[in-house]
Amino acid sequence: MRPGSPSVEGRPVAEARQFNVVIIGAGIAGASLALALSGAGLSIALVEAQALGNRALPEGCGLGDFDPRVSALTPRSRDILQQLGAWDAIAAYRHCAYHHMTVWDAEGTGQIEFDRSEVGATELGYIVENRAIVHALLARIAEAPDIAVMSPVTLQSCTRLASSRMSLALDTGQQLQADLLVAADGALSRVRQMMGFRSREWDYGHRAIVATVEVERAHEETAWQRFLPSGPLALLPLLGAAGHHYCSIVWSLQEDLVDAVLALDDEAFCAELQRASEARLGAVRASSKRFAHPLRQRHAVDYVQPGVALVADAAHTIHPLAGQGINLGLQDVAVLAEEVVAGSRNGVAAGQLALLRRYQRRRKGENLMMMSAMDGFKRLFEQQSLPVRWLRNVGMRRIDGMLPLKQQLMRRAMGLG
Repeated sequence: MRPGSPSVEGRPVAEARQFNVVIIGAGIAGASLALALSGAGLSIALVEAQALGNRALPEGCGLGDFDPRVSALTPRSRDILQQLGAWDAIAAYRHCAYHHMTVWDAEGTGQIEFDRSEVGATELGYIVENRAIVHALLARIAEAPDIAVMSPVTLQSCTRLASSRMSLALDTGQQLQADLLVAADGALSRVRQMMGFRSREWDYGHRAIVATVEVERAHEETAWQRFLPSGPLALLPLLGAAGHHYCSIVWSLQEDLVDAVLALDDEAFCAELQRASEARLGAVRASSKRFAHPLRQRHAVDYVQPGVALVADAAHTIHPLAGQGINLGLQDVAVLAEEVVAGSRNGVAAGQLALLRRYQRRRKGENLMMMSAMDGFKRLFEQQSLPVRWLRNVGMRRIDGMLPLKQQLMRRAMGLG
């Protein structure tokens, strides 16, 4: 031990490794942020509690070969992933572009059709398995010499030093210090809790059932969504195989209904799903294993403190009825990286509060607007009084006939407006 080195009870303590940015969480948001910062002269650490062996993706295209968790990426999110050098690998593996979207009310005749031709787009979005996104990002990270990946490693504590740098203790005994600590560790963020960020949150009273299903008819490169009194059901198009048509489902159900649906055997579950979807794609022939995830809206009062920033689900969670969660998260990542890199070029430390507040100003309002809109839609379609149902259906039909309004809604949802 060198003279003057710290010790505890006579045992040497490892000196802290120094970084400009430490990111907790190597999911889609955290891995994307690491890549977005790479190449800008910054030292970056990516800390992940789960093992990050980048195993090969399944080559098969059968019912059990798809990841039950998928993302509906907007063209804006595709562009972000393209800039990070990850999109080509995703596209080369598999994804399904959708060109059309049909939304209809189970309690009436209201229906809205959205089509790529109405906004002059090549597609409205892309359905991509989450593990394919993470796989492509990690492959790029493995080539980046300025990103130190630490996994499986758990954050034990984080404190702010007198210098305003952040000090982190890991379960391996390692100590890290950074100008900026970024929480990309999901809806139950430990960083958010440790640093005392306040949030406004409430349960939706729903859980989302996710699975892959085989249907009788081709999905026609269309995303289908039906609003039922019990919650919205989405059938999202997946790449098919010869003679087989697949969709990923996100079925949001009221809490008191979920366990009974999960307890159904495959045949009964498929019959119930076919009924809930009005058999728009014909018979539901088979289903993969089902998973259910609780739904809770959460929005941090502030996204930043000196030396700390929250991104994606650590900052905000949203109902999945429009598939906007990951898209909002990727936009957080893009803006935070832009501010940090610009600050670095001007000699501003990544954790400086004025810099981080610019990130917050650029993202918080847009996130809040989208979250409020989704919450409003959910509440509107839960209302069962006859006057509300009548107005809701009339409104849907009128919006469907108002092209300028539809174009505005579509461009906003696609991340282009």
